[in-house]
Amino acid sequence: MKKKRVSKFTLGLMLLIILSACGQKGIENPYNWTVQDFTYTNQAGEQTGLADLKGKVWIADFIFTSCEDVCLPMTFNMSKLQDKAKEEGIENLQFVSFSVDPAVDTPETLKAYGDNFEADYDNWSFLTGYGQQEIEDFAKESFKTLVVKPESDDQVIHGTEFYLINQEGKVLKSYTGLKDIPYEEIIKDIKSIQ
Repeated sequence: MKKKRVSKFTLGLMLLIILSACGQKGIENPYNWTVQDFTYTNQAGEQTGLADLKGKVWIADFIFTSCEDVCLPMTFNMSKLQDKAKEEGIENLQFVSFSVDPAVDTPETLKAYGDNFEADYDNWSFLTGYGQQEIEDFAKESFKTLVVKPESDDQVIHGTEFYLINQEGKVLKSYTGLKDIPYEEIIKDIKSIQ
């Protein structure tokens, strides 16, 4: 009789451990950087901001349309990630590309740029409508990344990461957005916080 109680207890404990492990959600060692409130203009000329993203998981990056090197592959990779997320049936997910050259990147310019990558604007916004100093400060304070537009050059210096942001507007993790994109890891991480 005593033996059965011990084994039932042990079985119950093991089941509890397994269930609690299965129920764990989230990212290991998240950054937990708070994205500052913003309201910018998207490729359709509409206002889009942090309030519109509340309750949604989102992926962000920093690009500009006249970029001569890293932005084209980054945007191609983001488009591929958008396709993979659709294939996985992931819903309530947004993609946000912040222009780091807002004086050049009008909503119309961003729309033409996004069209080249067959962006699905249902859940991908290309944002502009702010000053250069504002985007430089926003990138540094919210995403801990550098954005600098040298006075003597039309090419903007900026980071090449993709950022995972949770439903509360916290940056949890970053990934390379340029080459050897860890698509499976990103998809897994998105699913883990939904």
